[in-house]
Parts: sequence; C-alpha cells; structure tokens
Amino acid sequence: MATKHEQILEHIDSLPVGEKISVRQIAKDMKVSEGTAYRAIKDAENKGYVSTIERVGTIRIEKKKKENIEKLTFAEVVNIVDGQVLGGRAGLHKTLNKFVIGAMKLEAMMRYTGAGNLLIVGNRTNAHELALKAGAAVLITGGFDTEDHVKKLADELQLPIISSTYDTFTVATMINRAIYDQLIKKEIVLVEDILTPLEATVYLSNQDNVGRWFDLNVKTGHSRFPVVDQQLKVVGIVSGKDIIGQEHSTLIEKVMTKHPMTALEKTSVASASHMMVWEGIEVLPVVDQGNKLQGLISRQDVLKALQMIGRQPQVGDTIDDIVTNRFVEIVGDKKDEEVYRCEVSPQMTNYLGTISYGVFTTIVTEAANRVLRSYKKGDLVIENITIYFIKPVQIDSMIDIKPKVLEVGRKFGKVDVEVYNEGVVVGKALMMVQIIDR
Repeated sequence: MATKHEQILEHIDSLPVGEKISVRQIAKDMKVSEGTAYRAIKDAENKGYVSTIERVGTIRIEKKKKENIEKLTFAEVVNIVDGQVLGGRAGLHKTLNKFVIGAMKLEAMMRYTGAGNLLIVGNRTNAHELALKAGAAVLITGGFDTEDHVKKLADELQLPIISSTYDTFTVATMINRAIYDQLIKKEIVLVEDILTPLEATVYLSNQDNVGRWFDLNVKTGHSRFPVVDQQLKVVGIVSGKDIIGQEHSTLIEKVMTKHPMTALEKTSVASASHMMVWEGIEVLPVVDQGNKLQGLISRQDVLKALQMIGRQPQVGDTIDDIVTNRFVEIVGDKKDEEVYRCEVSPQMTNYLGTISYGVFTTIVTEAANRVLRSYKKGDLVIENITIYFIKPVQIDSMIDIKPKVLEVGRKFGKVDVEVYNEGVVVGKALMMVQIIDR
C-alpha cells in the first residue's frame, strides 16, 4: 500500500496543469498534517512538476521531457528575473519558445512577435496589448506597470504579464544564461535515462526463501537481486556468494547484505560509474527519495552510457570544455615525451587574474587522461591526487603541461604532471587513478 507521502504526490500529479496548490488545501483534501503536505509539495517541486513563485504561490506545471529541457516556463522566468506577475497567472505553466526584445517601432516589433513568445519591452502599453493579442506573454522592464484593461486581457487569454525592476539588457542576459545552463544539463545522462524499469526488474522480497533465489537464477541467468520489503523499499541485496551453503528454506533476509548502496534517479551516470568502480559493484538498485525501488542499472548499462556520452555533441560548453578545448599538443624536448600547451583565458582565472585552483586541477587531470589513453583505451577515475602550487600563473599566460606515466596496470595508473610557464615550473601533481575499460 502506498504511503501518505506517495498518495499526496499522486494527487498533485493528477491536478490539472496551471492549478494553484496550497499546503492548507492539500492537507485538507488528503487528511494529513500541514507538515506532511509541505514535504510532499517540496518533493513534487524537486521532481519538476510544481513551481513556487514569490507573491504568486505554488502552481502545477508540466513536467519537461529531456528533449524539451532547453525551454523555460513563464513560471521559471518570473523566478529568474525576480519578477512580479501583473496578470495572466493561469498561463504561468506555459512554455516560451523564444524571447523578443522590443527595441523598435511598434509595427516592426509585431512582425517578430507570435504565439508562445515572450516580448521584453518597457512601459509601452500599446505593445503590451498587441503582444497579448498575438499570443505572446509580456515582460515589462524597469519596474513599470501596465493599464488595467491590459491586465484583464491577460487574464482572459491566460498569458502572463510580468514586471521586473531590471533593465532590458539585464533580463535578456539572465534568461539567456538560464537557457544555456539548461542546454548543458540536457547533455548530462542521468541514471533514470538508462535504468531497467521496475516492471522489467527482477527482485526478491525479504519474506522469500533461498529457494526463490535459485528459481530466479535459473530463469534469468543472473546471480544478484535487490531485496525489498512490503512497501517496495530496498532493504538489501543478495548475490551468489551469500547463498553458498544455505538451506533452501532459509529466509533471504537472513543471508542478504543489508543497507546496500543505491542510486537516485537524478544521479548522473558518471557518479554511478565511480561508485560502482570504487566499491566493485556489478548491479546498483535505483530508488526514489523514499528509498522505494524504481529499477536497476548494471555495469554494462553504465559503460554503454559512458561511451554514448563520449560520442554525443556538446551543446553548451562547461568550464571543463572551455579548458580542454584550448589544449594543443606540441613536440617535446625528449623522444616519446607528450607535451600540451594551453593559454590561460579570462574564464580560467579567479578574481585576482591568476589561474584558479579548480581550473589547474582540470588541466592536470586532462593531461593525465590523454597520456594514459596512449597506453589503454578507457576513462579514468581519480582515486588520489596531490597538487603543489609553486607560482601563480596570470591571465593570458601560455603554459606547457608535461604528463609522465610512472606506472600503469590493467586497472590502475600512476601519473606525474608538471606545469611550466616560460620554462619555470609553476605547479606539479601526482595522481593515482583507476581505469574503466571502454
């Protein structure tokens, strides 16, 4: 039977998109305490189908599909620009296709404004009204208001009018940055994207006996299964080595490994792979926030996903991409010596204008990754890293990175990296890594 928390989440999910949600009303409808209702609403917000807006309240929004994640809802825009909703609250759940900056004559402005757009404009009441009639929402900059009849029209058409105290350039930059952040997130593969779903997952109950394990082993050919209680919460995991020497009548909960490692649906595949490599895990149960089983991922699933990540195009550049894209391989002084050159750009520095510690770590890690690939094809997981910062490196400097493999085995490597600026050592790193075969 579903818990109260799960029942409330199902109730919120069943509400129509655009519906306003209150803690008091949910508590009354579901006959629970306001604390329980509040926690469930916050969980729904984390899952992405509820949004809370200051001075407006909490509303049910449409949960985004991964391919549509680069689009923002008007509710999210309100939060991004610290806005105030003047009208059309019922349309806050809608998604904007593009934003248009109204810095031209009215007729020209309307040629670029259409359904699903967001017109960013100052206190031009005529533009507000025409944009709404064209099916677009309106964002008024400079903290200005609009006429009452325009607000009424916005309510009728269910198209939001938002007011922000920021200027046009600032709000456009803020929205653009938010979309860019979403583009980066779009490329990050999560556990929920690759898991074997619950309906296809084979698992055991803690009330089953060892004989049931043998039945599933013959049926599936697998030897590891998650163990759940009556509420489908993961309480253990059982493998072939746990079964050795046990009677068929012995309860699974007597032989299982309790409190197993699990992954949340929103865990990145990279994090899951590190967890599985470090702990030597072949199978990882996937759970929700309440520890309820949602599915399963195997080491094979993770390796396939990591290979896919390496092949897919990067839509939005992260700091790591900016750094590694500047790497140029040059000829070293010694035979078989690999040397990389990199220019220190403004994005790679701290507020003092010298290379940041985080960027320096990325540089030495990337150099180690590249040199190890000449020995083995695979990705590395850093197990231990020691960094020595000897001299600060200022903006626009050119640095040479010289990685040297000290040891390399089937599953591990040891790499020493030296970084030079104008022939002088400015930093060193020594790292121990584990290697994931591709």
